[in-house]
Amino acid sequence: MRRPSRFSRRARRRLGTLLRRLVLGLFALWCLFPVYWLATMSLKTPVEAASRNPSFLFRPILDNYRAVLDRPEIWGYFVNSSIVALGSTALVLLIGVPCAYALGRYRFRGAADFGFWILTTRMTPPVAVLIPFYVLYVRTGLVDTRAGLILAHVALNLSIAVWLMKGFFEDLPPELEEAALVDGATRWQAFRDIALPVAVPGIAAVAILCFLFSWNEFLFSLVLAGSTVRTVPLGLYSFIGYQQIDWGSLSASAVLLLAPVLVILVLFGRHLVRGLTLGAVK
Repeated sequence: MRRPSRFSRRARRRLGTLLRRLVLGLFALWCLFPVYWLATMSLKTPVEAASRNPSFLFRPILDNYRAVLDRPEIWGYFVNSSIVALGSTALVLLIGVPCAYALGRYRFRGAADFGFWILTTRMTPPVAVLIPFYVLYVRTGLVDTRAGLILAHVALNLSIAVWLMKGFFEDLPPELEEAALVDGATRWQAFRDIALPVAVPGIAAVAILCFLFSWNEFLFSLVLAGSTVRTVPLGLYSFIGYQQIDWGSLSASAVLLLAPVLVILVLFGRHLVRGLTLGAVK
């Protein structure tokens, strides 16, 4: 039986690589097309934006961006979302990282059940706990406050942060901390000086995810925030009227308020991928 030549094997490998790249390219186009459509919609006139027959060739205008930037409340949405997202992310890391370290390093009775219970809180539909949150916030005066939104987002994101960081700490070799303990360091010093610096990629990935989840959260912000504290999703929702939608201003404001998220993904996307794949290869 004649064996396939080296040239044919090389050709098959190149063909397989080309097909994989083609599939990935088509998938990337599918994912990026909504962003392209949003950007082009923001550059159209109201008539072109509301047309049933979309046009790909048109004369771009900047009137929608001027109209959005002239509205001072847009900057208030941006400031509120930034404060809430950064504050909730900081609190999640402050609480979640030590908790994940304790679950990943200590063995105590019910540790597995406790970790699974933390994960199940993420599986609970947010609408199921929304009414208890609202009743509690009304009685404590946290409705329509940034602190109230921060605490609500911490409750939503803490479970996923603890679960991810628990896996990161379990993948770290315990010999590093044991060597520090032998040299006279306390458990806290071993955690602070040894475990934390090594787990920085995982912490960065969790921080990015929590920030994005908080930035894009809509349901809790809609119910727990009023007219004073409005975040980015609520600001976008205000462009939707009773009988018509201002597509041009809606698209322009969405592009402006989506820019920080895109900047974070471009600058720290490598850290996110590195943190999520930490420990995947043994």
